[in-house]
Amino acid sequence: MTSVDTRRTSMADRRPSMAERRPSMAERRPSMAERRPSMVERPHFQQLSQQHTSGSPLLSPPTNAQHLSLSAASSSSHLSTLQQQQQPKSRRPSVIPGLAGIEKPEITENPDECDVLICGTGLVESLLASALAWQGSNVLHVDCNPYYGDTSATLTIDQIKSWCENVNLKTPGFIGFEKALLYIPRPYELNSRDYSIDLTPKIMFAQSDLLSLLIKSRVYRYLEFQSLSAFHTFENDTFGKMSSSKEEIFTDQSLSLSTKRILMKFMKFVFEYDQNLDSNKALLDEYKHKPLLQFIRENYTKMDAKQINELVFTLGLSPSEKINTLEGLSRIKRYLVSFNVYGNFPSLVSKFGGPGEISQGFCRSAAVAGTIYKLDNHLKSYDPVEKIATFTNNSKVKVTEKIVCSPSQAPENAKYLPKQNTYEVTRLITIVKKSCKEWFSENESSAIVVFSPMSLPTKNKYPIQIIIMGASTGCCPNDQCIWYLSTIEKGEKARQDLESALLKMEESILRESEDGGFDLDGDLLNDKDLIVSKNDGMELINSVKLGKSFKEFVPKQKLVYLFKLCFTQYTAIKPFGIINEKIFQDIENNNSLNLDNLKLDNSAGSIPVDKDIIYSNMPSTEISYDGCVTEAKYLYKKIVGSDDDFFDVDFEDDDEDDATIGDNNTISDATSGVNPSVLDNSDGTQSNNQSRRHIDEEAIIDEEDEDEFNDEMDFEL
Repeated sequence: MTSVDTRRTSMADRRPSMAERRPSMAERRPSMAERRPSMVERPHFQQLSQQHTSGSPLLSPPTNAQHLSLSAASSSSHLSTLQQQQQPKSRRPSVIPGLAGIEKPEITENPDECDVLICGTGLVESLLASALAWQGSNVLHVDCNPYYGDTSATLTIDQIKSWCENVNLKTPGFIGFEKALLYIPRPYELNSRDYSIDLTPKIMFAQSDLLSLLIKSRVYRYLEFQSLSAFHTFENDTFGKMSSSKEEIFTDQSLSLSTKRILMKFMKFVFEYDQNLDSNKALLDEYKHKPLLQFIRENYTKMDAKQINELVFTLGLSPSEKINTLEGLSRIKRYLVSFNVYGNFPSLVSKFGGPGEISQGFCRSAAVAGTIYKLDNHLKSYDPVEKIATFTNNSKVKVTEKIVCSPSQAPENAKYLPKQNTYEVTRLITIVKKSCKEWFSENESSAIVVFSPMSLPTKNKYPIQIIIMGASTGCCPNDQCIWYLSTIEKGEKARQDLESALLKMEESILRESEDGGFDLDGDLLNDKDLIVSKNDGMELINSVKLGKSFKEFVPKQKLVYLFKLCFTQYTAIKPFGIINEKIFQDIENNNSLNLDNLKLDNSAGSIPVDKDIIYSNMPSTEISYDGCVTEAKYLYKKIVGSDDDFFDVDFEDDDEDDATIGDNNTISDATSGVNPSVLDNSDGTQSNNQSRRHIDEEAIIDEEDEDEFNDEMDFEL
C-alpha cells in the first residue's frame, strides 16, 4: 500500500495544487456540462450551477413549510413559483425524495472512470462525498437501496415494512441490524407518506461542528430546523423539566436557596474548568479516571441525588454512570455553551427527519459540485490490481484513487470488513395517537426524556434516552407523536427496560393530559381529602393523599399505539464521552490482525473482493450528531493525505448572498432581509429568539440574600 506522500504526489501529478486550482470560482472548476456532457444535460446543469451561486435553493422546501428556520431564501417569490410547479399535492413530496432536478436525464449507466467511489449515502459518507467533490475530486456515489440515507435513513411506513423484512432475512445491504419486530394494529390505516421515521434519531446542539459545517457549506439552505429546549428527567414516578439556565434556576421556586447556590457554583466550574487549568490541575488529575458521579458527590456534597442525575444523564446525556470526570464535564459544558447561541434553547431538530434529511442535503451539495449519484446499485467486487469496481448490474468503473464503503454496503463474501457487533443499541420506536404537547416547551414540538440508571422497576443499569417528535416537526400527522426510546443495554434485558420505560411514559402522559387525566369526581379522592387554604380560602388537595392517588391512578382512557418497531443496531464505535479521531484509529487497529491473516491467503493467489476498500462505520449509539464530522474528516485524510482543505471552499461568488454569523452570534442573510435566527414555532408562527449571552437575573429569593447571591454567582452564561 502506497504511503501518504506518494499518494498525494500522484494526486498532484493529475491535478494542480490547491492555490493553482482555485484562484476563483470560475477558474477553479469547469461547469458540470463541460466535465460530463455524456452523463448529464448541459443546459440543465448550467442552470443549476447559476441557481447555486446566486443563492437559490436547488430544491424547494415542502409546501406546508411556514417557517424560515436557518433557510436563507425561503421567502422569495421565485421559490413559491417553483413550489407550485414542482411539488405534488401530498403533504410533502417524499420522505426521502431523489435529487430531482440534479440528475436529468436519469443516469442509467455508471461513468467509465472516477477518482473516488463511495458506497452508501449515510451521513458520514454524504459529508465525505460533498467535501471531496468541492475539493475537485471526481466522485461516484452509489447506494444499494432505493432511497438516500443508508443505515441512518428516514423512512416511510411502507419502507419500514420492507426494511424489517430485509433485516430479518439478512439481505446484503442491511448488515448491522438484527431482531426487527414490527407491530401495526389492524384497525388503523396509516398513510405511509405522512410519516418520517428515523432509523438513528439524533438531536443537534447549537454549538457543534456539524451545525458550523452546515452553515459553512451552505447545506443549511436545504434544511429547516426547530428549537428543542425541553429536557425531562424521570424521578419518583414523575417527569421533572430540567432547570438548566441561570434564569430558570433563579426563578425555580421548587429549589431551595442552598440548592440554587450549589448548582450555580457547579455550573460556573463547568464553564471555567478547562480555562483555568493551572488552578484546577491537581483536582482534575485526581479525578481524571474516576467517574463523574464520584467527583460531584465528593466535591459538591450538598447537591441532591436528583440534581446529580439531571446534570449527568439529562443535561449531559451521558451513556453510562461510569463516564469519567473529564468526559462527563465536557458533555455538560456542551449543553451549557449551546444555550443562547441562536435563542433560549440548547439544541435543535431538523424537520421531516433527522440524519436522513441532513444526508440528503450534503448529497445535493455534492451533486452541484459534480458528484454522480446512482441508487439501487450494489458493489459486487473490486479488483485492486486493475482498480476495477464491478456492480451487481454487471456495470464496471475504473477507480483511480480509493473506494469508501459503508459496512451495510460491503460486497458479498467481504473479508476485510471490520467487526460491527462490538457495541449495540436497542431501539423502540412508537407512534401514539396523542399530541403530547404537555411535554413540549411553548411554541416547540419536540422534547427529551431521560430515565436515569435504577429509576425503573426493571432496575435499569444504563439510562434510557428518549426523543419525542410532535406533528409540527413534519414527521407525523396532527394529534400524533413519535417516541424514540434507546438504551445501550444488551439482549433481552434491553427490551425489558424499554418496555418498562414505555409504560411509565404512557402513565405519565395520560395523567397529565387534558382529555385523559386526573378525575376528582372518581373514587380516588373524596371531600375529606380537600383542605381549605388559610390565606385565601381556596380548596386544595391533601398532598399526601394526592401522591398516593397518583400511584394508584387509573386513566379514563387508554393510550392508542398506531405503530411499534423494536430492533438492535450494532456498531464498532464505542459509547464515548469526548469524540476524537483516536476512536476511529482504534477501530482500524483492532482489525489489523484480521488483515495480516488475509495476506497469507493472498500469497496463495486468493484476493478478497474487498481488498484496499476503506470502510466507514455503522452510526454510533450517541444521541447527538457528535462524531459525524470527525469520522468524515478521518476518511477524507486517508484519501487525500490531509484534512487541511476539508470544505476549504470560499464560495466567493456567494459572499453577499449567503448567511453570515454576526457579532451577536445570530445568523443573518444580507439579500433577503431575513433573520434566520427566527425559528419555527410549533403553531406555524415565528418568534424572534435574539441571541444573548447575559440573562436577566430575576431571582426569587429572600431580599437580604439577593445581593450576596448575585455577587457569588455572577458569571457569563
